[in-house]
Amino acid sequence: MLNYGINYKERKIMNENMKIILDKIKEYDRIFIFRHFRPDGDAIGSTKGLARILRLTFPEKDIRLLNDDFSDYLAFLGGEDEPAPDEDYATALGIVMDTGTATRVSNQKYSLCKEIIKFDHHIPVDSYGDYEWVEEHRSSTCEMVAAFYNAFKDELKIDKEAATYIYTGMVTDSGRFRFREVSPETMRLAGSMLELGIDTDALYANLYMKDFDSLKFEGYVYKKIKISKNGVASVYVDGAMKEKFSLTNEQASSVVSYMETIKGSLIWIAFIDSGDGSIRVRLRSRFVTVSELGERYNGGGHACAAGATVYSVAEMKKLLKEADELLKEYKETHEGWL
Repeated sequence: MLNYGINYKERKIMNENMKIILDKIKEYDRIFIFRHFRPDGDAIGSTKGLARILRLTFPEKDIRLLNDDFSDYLAFLGGEDEPAPDEDYATALGIVMDTGTATRVSNQKYSLCKEIIKFDHHIPVDSYGDYEWVEEHRSSTCEMVAAFYNAFKDELKIDKEAATYIYTGMVTDSGRFRFREVSPETMRLAGSMLELGIDTDALYANLYMKDFDSLKFEGYVYKKIKISKNGVASVYVDGAMKEKFSLTNEQASSVVSYMETIKGSLIWIAFIDSGDGSIRVRLRSRFVTVSELGERYNGGGHACAAGATVYSVAEMKKLLKEADELLKEYKETHEGWL
């Protein structure tokens, strides 16, 4: 087994959790796999990667991905399965991946499963599984899937397709291996996936190439970015902006990445009008922990990458004020930031 870079007690717990998951998978003939709504690369990569591994290893089992939404951005990875009748859930093992809270599960019928496994790397907020494997120090749930495969590679089967799903989630959720959760073990596990022959040229083209309309939108957004007194960068993508550029909510959410290289701005926030009375919030930071701020506004996530939801412009301004105060306190008590 690979060196996980954690202490003996943590490794022992991790091994026990992985063994429980494998034993449960072996026990059930029907396995339904779920993720969070508004899926990102990690949610899709981890579910499709695990499903592919299990289908290769246990071709006789009924293994399905059952979710209620999709991602245009990641459509190149392929679709999911047709809805299952309610009675099929009663005999299924449900595996919910990359989802910190029960309310964020895309398909709420997951709770109909006979037993549920929570398989996640977010800060623990909501305990909803009969069995839970949560490792918040991991850079992605896909990293956990890679660790799971490597731990039982004598029993499990994998191919280039599964490795591509897993590597996609590792790349996207780690900010191309730049975030603080990236460890030597992350890189070793990513390497174990690359050894299976992933076409990284095609993968990166699908992930990062932009059409001309997207570039025009990006230039427009740069003119709309605001900087608070203490350096919080923010932009509000309202309904008019979405209509002007024919943006989906998913495309609009990408604006958060446009602000990540502003010097002195250790917190950057994108507000996206969802069109249903709510405003989606994407929180990102360097050094500063923003997950607790997200939790106060109907969200949560990782220390430096979190989400939230507000329901008015006034509430949006309140969140911005709290972010500005948080950044002010950080800058006054820390050194070495850019």
